[in-house]
Amino acid sequence: MGRGRPRVPLLGADLIVREALALIDAEGAGAFSLPRLASRLGVRTASLYNHLDGRAEVIEGVRRLIVEEMDVSAFDTLPWPDALAAWARSYRDAFARHPHSIDLLATTTISSPATLGMYEAVVAALARGGWPQERLIGALTSVESFLLGSALDLVAPPLMIDPAGHAPRVPVLAAALESTAGGSKAGRAEEAFAAGLDALIRGLVVQLAELREG
Repeated sequence: MGRGRPRVPLLGADLIVREALALIDAEGAGAFSLPRLASRLGVRTASLYNHLDGRAEVIEGVRRLIVEEMDVSAFDTLPWPDALAAWARSYRDAFARHPHSIDLLATTTISSPATLGMYEAVVAALARGGWPQERLIGALTSVESFLLGSALDLVAPPLMIDPAGHAPRVPVLAAALESTAGGSKAGRAEEAFAAGLDALIRGLVVQLAELREG
């Protein structure tokens, strides 16, 4: 009689990194470790090394999964400002689904082919749009820094700034907060994201025009 399928999926690199992302999503980056991941998978820590070369490769696998949720297709068809806006939204939304990963990924070197391919699509589109080579990484980094902050804003507590008891000392701030108190947190975050992204891209367009004139 033949052996049936195993009840538990066979251990492999893809399963390991997906469980790592699930662990980070559920318990935060501080809970991530190879022993903790191995326990979650029901194996010994040494078993992970049969499929991935240690912690750094697991983290890069997690980054790959998040990058795969982003959409770079617009760079093939749209002018760079429009494509950048479309990619930016998918980037923000992907990290908003996995906010606990941001601290972990922001402190590790990027080397996965999937992530490098995403960045290549972005900077290649900027280069085709006329950005000089020495300004490509600066433009990319300025957008990415804004997007990571916007992703964290989506999952922040509803009340991040509380002037209660101090309103007379910060009257303009208190009034501004009061004027938005009736709106939803999601609506405020979306409005701030749209305004910030528009200002950032408009600013980049102006910078490029000035570079060309200079």
